[in-house]
Amino acid sequence: MTVYIDSISLKTVSDRPSYHDITKEVNKIVQDSKIKNGLCVVSSPHTTCSVYFEEYMHDKNYYGDEYLQVDLNNILEKIIPRERSENQYNSPGPEHIKYGMAKVDPDYPAEKWTMLNTDAHLRSTLLGSSETFILKNGELLIGKVGYVYFVDFDQTRERNRTCNVLVMGEMD
Repeated sequence: MTVYIDSISLKTVSDRPSYHDITKEVNKIVQDSKIKNGLCVVSSPHTTCSVYFEEYMHDKNYYGDEYLQVDLNNILEKIIPRERSENQYNSPGPEHIKYGMAKVDPDYPAEKWTMLNTDAHLRSTLLGSSETFILKNGELLIGKVGYVYFVDFDQTRERNRTCNVLVMGEMD
C-alpha cells in the first residue's frame, strides 16, 4: 500500500462564512499520487472549518456563494446564531480568553473580540472536519455532480487556511 499526502492553501474572507470549491485541487492531488484504487481523505486541521460533499449548484449570489451554501448559512444561523458579543455563549470562558491572549501569532494578533467565534466551532462540529472518498481506477467516486467543499465558519477575520489530503491505496 502507498500513502501520498499533500495540502491545499486557502485564503478566507471576513464577516461571512468562506466557502471554497476544492474539487479540482483534490482531483489533481489524486492524479499526482498515481494511486489507482484506495481511499482519499480530505481533512481540515482547523477547529472552525469543515470539509463537506455536496452537489454543485450553478446559481450564485453576489458574493459568489452558491445558493445551497446560502441556504446552509440561513439554516445554521437559526440553529447556531453568530456570536456578536461576549457571554452570548458559555464559550469562550475566562480561562480560554487568558490562553488565547497569551498566544503569539504574528499573522493574527491577539484581540479579545477575535475569540468570539463559538458559533464557528459549533457549526464545524456539526458538519465535521473531513470526508473520505473511494478511489477507483485513479478517480474519485463522487458522481457527475458531486463536489468537495472547504468552509471556514469563523467570520471574525480573514485567514490563511490549509486543507490536508491523504491518498492511500494500490498503484497499478
